[in-house]
Amino acid sequence: MHPVATTHTADTHDLIRVHGARENNLQDVDVELPKRRLTVFTGVSGSGKSSLVFGTIAAESQRMINETYSAFVQGFMPTLARPDVDLLEGLTTAIIVDQERMGANPRSTVGTVTDANAMLRILFSRLAKPHIGGPAAYAFNVASVSGSGAITVQRGDKTRAQKATYQRTGGMCPRCEGRGQVSDFDLTALYDEELSLNEGALTIPGYSMDGWYGRIYRGSGFFDPDKPIKKYTKRELHDLLYKEPTKIKVDGINLTYEGLIPKITKSMLAKDPEAMQPHIRAFVERAITFQTCPECDGTRLAEGARESRIGTMSIADVCRLQITDLAEWVRGIKEPSVAPLLKGLQHHLDAFVGIGLGYLSLDRPSGTLSGGESQRTRMIRHLGSSLTDVTYVFDEPTIGLHPHDIQRMNDLLIQLRDKGNTVLVVEHKPETIAIADHVVDLGPGAGSDGGRVVFEGTVAGLRKSKTLTGRHLDDRASLKEEVRTPSGSLEVRGASAHNLQDVDVDIPLGVLVAVTGVAGSGKSSLINGSVSPMDGVITVDQTAIKGSRRSNPATYTGLLEPIRKAFAKANGVKPALFSANSEGACPTCNGAGVVFTDLGMMATVSTTCEECEGKRFQAAVLDYTFGGKNIAEVLDLPAAEALSFFSEGAAKVPAAAKILGRLVDVGLGYIRLGQPLTTLSGGERQRLKLAAQMADKGDIYVLDEPTTGLHLADVEKLLAMLDRLVDSGKSVIVIEHHQAVMAHADWIIDLGPGAGQDGGRIVFEGTPAELVKKHSTLTGKHLAEYVR
Repeated sequence: MHPVATTHTADTHDLIRVHGARENNLQDVDVELPKRRLTVFTGVSGSGKSSLVFGTIAAESQRMINETYSAFVQGFMPTLARPDVDLLEGLTTAIIVDQERMGANPRSTVGTVTDANAMLRILFSRLAKPHIGGPAAYAFNVASVSGSGAITVQRGDKTRAQKATYQRTGGMCPRCEGRGQVSDFDLTALYDEELSLNEGALTIPGYSMDGWYGRIYRGSGFFDPDKPIKKYTKRELHDLLYKEPTKIKVDGINLTYEGLIPKITKSMLAKDPEAMQPHIRAFVERAITFQTCPECDGTRLAEGARESRIGTMSIADVCRLQITDLAEWVRGIKEPSVAPLLKGLQHHLDAFVGIGLGYLSLDRPSGTLSGGESQRTRMIRHLGSSLTDVTYVFDEPTIGLHPHDIQRMNDLLIQLRDKGNTVLVVEHKPETIAIADHVVDLGPGAGSDGGRVVFEGTVAGLRKSKTLTGRHLDDRASLKEEVRTPSGSLEVRGASAHNLQDVDVDIPLGVLVAVTGVAGSGKSSLINGSVSPMDGVITVDQTAIKGSRRSNPATYTGLLEPIRKAFAKANGVKPALFSANSEGACPTCNGAGVVFTDLGMMATVSTTCEECEGKRFQAAVLDYTFGGKNIAEVLDLPAAEALSFFSEGAAKVPAAAKILGRLVDVGLGYIRLGQPLTTLSGGERQRLKLAAQMADKGDIYVLDEPTTGLHLADVEKLLAMLDRLVDSGKSVIVIEHHQAVMAHADWIIDLGPGAGQDGGRIVFEGTPAELVKKHSTLTGKHLAEYVR
């Protein structure tokens, strides 16, 4: 008799169990997820997918890993609160690859954020001729410094002065300080040289001759305020523009005089452009011109680093190469002394190519990457990892991917799973849902109507289920029978940003235009480089909304303003009382609604404020009502309910109803007005931005992948809204990969044929029907397969 095979106890832990999850809108969710499998989480935007995957499973895994470090180390780490869940079992180490855009720091490039530059710097410091120093000598973020002087050395009870010198060779270009660009002032934007100061020559916002600035400049004595600026001597013009801070006395008052340019640099240029008032931002954009640094030719590097070469290539030349070409160059170096470094660098560069980013170059600023490119760049460090039994958590990894590229992303997810990892993916694209081993569908709706598991099982089971996702999984679009006639065209000539190859194109106006092409074909370069800077163009891109947990949809869209005024008028009090960030704030929690208790190296505990019970307002403020509701009750309403509340009857506020109508139009009817912006998903934030900017006076709207984060069922709503915009006389240009949007467009501009150097050309212009008929481009083939 053969002994019966028994499973070892250690192999029975093959599930991640979640019981009683209540984070955000989750309603006591229980799920059991198979380990070492690919699980896809689906559901409409706002149904609770991110709350379950990121806010519960991944957050608790990270918190528990942090607790394994010593209390001393934990003191330096971000403190994480325990998610609101009854039980979590079977967790493994979680690696999160989310949608956060990479920082737009001007010193950050693709090479610096992926460590590829660090490896190249070591390579050049070992092999390049002439030898100029260690790796720092090739780093454009390290300045060369030197110093000498006396240092005090203490030995026993004696101190002695010793001479010391210090020198560090860095690779930073001294002229542009490693930025590759130098800024200059356009003096014609600062003053009118035909006029004198007393005649109002200065055209800088706020610099009128009636205020303090006028008093200082008129009374300085450095120039005649009645003389036209064009007649100033060199000395007088220098004093007006560049003079260092100097103490002066005007009418017996001690004041400080400073030239216009250092003054503006401190008061305006040091600020974040997003935080400036619109008229000041417009002035700064007009007055400052950026040009390539003439000394380093935009390479950011000092002369020594530019002259030091391996063969014929400097580190600047190497970073300019497309990554596919750079990988070939690295393969050509045969040097046993640096073999391990070459192997690591080669693997790193091959990972770029494998993930579909071979068209980038290492000197590309990281702030110019799209959301999808940022996410895939983050994936690179995990692809060759030897770790197994890890939980990888992805947030819509197909964002920014052409249907042609989605298959490659699917292969990567399967590859991670087949190495013995648990892969959890939040996704809307049917092509990725199709490869799942296990599907968890949340819903049935969004916000308070969601937060429940409506289906759990296989993809085949999801198709048969009657859930919203199941019904829309096999959606197909039909081509329009008639397309709109353009009212004119926007001429773009000689566009050459990034990989564009002198592109000439006429973009039709008064219609819905879709700009398509594989990732890296030049879509964003064409539109952002040539169309967005024009006057009257409103661009809604994927950059994150700036906002703290005190910001909410009501404050961000300007909705709170008419609501506060309506409350104030109805009750005869000040509008400031109805703001939780102003006079109406609860004194105990300062209007935050929660009280934070810092417990040192342990997680900071946030508890609902006992005074206001989380309502954020003083008790006295809540006694004032409008239409039968107090301000806290109004801010707790979902946008759709608030729209009917402010549209009719005693609580009619047309200004508020208008903004709420736009929120509902973009598919955000379920979002509560007072919900912190920090709790919104990437797709929700972009649509909130769209709703806010639809009020701006613009004739041309540019939308960068508006279907990001949208469920299949919501794409129809978005298309209806775009139709309304076009029918109201606007021109809408959409950069998009979703075939339903392509099919619905009046005109398609397809770029390609490939990515990077293989792209940057217009491969098709015409109607969607013509594109499907021709079948000549990658987009045409995929669109033909999609339409019914």
